[in-house]
Amino acid sequence: MNILITGAASGIGRGLALKLARPGVSLQLCDHAADGLAETARQCDERGARSVPKVLDTRDRQGMADWIATASGERLDMAFLCAGITGGLPPEANDGLVLEREERVWEMLDTNLTGTLNTFFPVVQAMRRQKRNGENLRGRICVMASIAGFVCYPGTPSYSASKVALDRFVVANAARLERFGISLTSVCCGFVDTPMVTQNRFPMPGLISTEDAVGRILRGTLRQTRRVIFPGWLVMGSRLMDLLPPRLAERYYVTQPSAQPAGMPDF
Repeated sequence: MNILITGAASGIGRGLALKLARPGVSLQLCDHAADGLAETARQCDERGARSVPKVLDTRDRQGMADWIATASGERLDMAFLCAGITGGLPPEANDGLVLEREERVWEMLDTNLTGTLNTFFPVVQAMRRQKRNGENLRGRICVMASIAGFVCYPGTPSYSASKVALDRFVVANAARLERFGISLTSVCCGFVDTPMVTQNRFPMPGLISTEDAVGRILRGTLRQTRRVIFPGWLVMGSRLMDLLPPRLAERYYVTQPSAQPAGMPDF
């Protein structure tokens, strides 16, 4: 089995790699963080897998296309698109008006949206050339979106925008690609205990372990679930908030710690 994972240097990407690592499995691992990626590969190899790490930024469109063309080999069974960044309001205010830094907004969209699409399209092309397996599938693709995509939260404008775009893109294309034997899964999860969220300076309701999240993601992907969402109560609450008139929802949002300056990390 040949599996591709981006964002494999830490967090959910590393968790998936370690969970899937076993004899007979080839792991095509990608991340821009060389040290973390090397450590993930080392741990996967100890579990008997064959790890092939690639230090690469997913924003490099041609680089990703070239890498995936090689990494897919004769067959690519699954791809987990986990690379991404988080962030929100900057720690300073300007005359009482707070906006994300413009360069940070572009970086967020380039990494979370464009970088993921730079991975998605070459993976689809590779899988479409493959024969169907015993499950009548050519391959599975799992994309990390977020519960943040369900709400217009003032603390994370560009992050929420990037994640809602990913979720809608994946779900909207799922039925069409399924006819070609490619299963798409969008993961909309809440707070997962990874290095990416440890810098958050506000309460994180429903925080779950990486191991728990990885188990849910794998089960959903293997079952060909269109959208994997957890925790359910937080998703329902987020969706209900998004049904409210914006001004009414804002009255609640502005009282929350993460809606205040310095509530979110600005990397």
